[in-house]
Amino acid sequence: MPEATVAEDVYTAIEEASQLAGAPCSRETVWPILTAYGDTLAEAGIVFSVSSGEGRPKELDFTITVPSEVADPYAVALANGFVEETDHPVGSLLSDIGARVPVREHLIDCEVSSGFSKIYAHFPHDLQAVAKLAAVPAMPAAVAENADLFARHHLNDVAMIGIDYRRKTVNLYFAQLPGECTQVENILSLHRELGLPEPGERMLAFARKSFRVYVTLGWDSAEIERICFAPPPVRNWAPSILPADVGQDVEKFVANSPRSYAGEPIVISAVKWDAGGSYLNIGPYYQLSPMMRKLWLEVYGERV
Repeated sequence: MPEATVAEDVYTAIEEASQLAGAPCSRETVWPILTAYGDTLAEAGIVFSVSSGEGRPKELDFTITVPSEVADPYAVALANGFVEETDHPVGSLLSDIGARVPVREHLIDCEVSSGFSKIYAHFPHDLQAVAKLAAVPAMPAAVAENADLFARHHLNDVAMIGIDYRRKTVNLYFAQLPGECTQVENILSLHRELGLPEPGERMLAFARKSFRVYVTLGWDSAEIERICFAPPPVRNWAPSILPADVGQDVEKFVANSPRSYAGEPIVISAVKWDAGGSYLNIGPYYQLSPMMRKLWLEVYGERV
């Protein structure tokens, strides 16, 4: 199928998902992103997601995987004006990571109203220790400054790094979590050490199912700005699996969001804490990458 046709199909799906989410969708913002990365869309994993919580704006995020054949998705973003040239370390971090870590694929993260925001470097089969990542030249010093905290709370191996160019922050995604990491006392102790609100019972039960935990750090201080607990994706999703009520609008969005595969939606969800409290992020897959299809078959024995 021609690239333009694929991009148009994806845009139509984004527009439909935006309407379901009640988020204003700007073609002027979204279309240039789809055309810039258009040659990757046919095989890309694509997720639409919303955040649910008090004071959260109506916004739809879309995340697209970019295969390793696209060596420098940051260069594509620069060339298309999605990010600006900068002397800040955020501008060189992706290339510094790529020179030292065997990146399997990249992902880009965008919002339908405000556009391009993040690039992720994903290395799920070559997990990296915190000490090695802390030595990457452009990495925030906060990674090294929190190394002992990560070790105390059994956050050892990183599978992905997200770089937020708009907010100038970095996410470390910890994977292959040991059992000690998701024990109640460890989660409570981690929250106390970070100065975050203590989770209630339902939030704790949800966080204990996590297969990844990620933290958000910046270059201006050693503070960990946010922590997120994410269970594995699920099929046969129901609002009851979440630790808080998300409302009928979000339920309708998940149930009816467009998807390019048959059957019930495959949905990711996460609970996030920052200084303002907690909120949920929920995202149904629109399209599955070959890697995701293979993993789903291996783990769940189901072809999708």
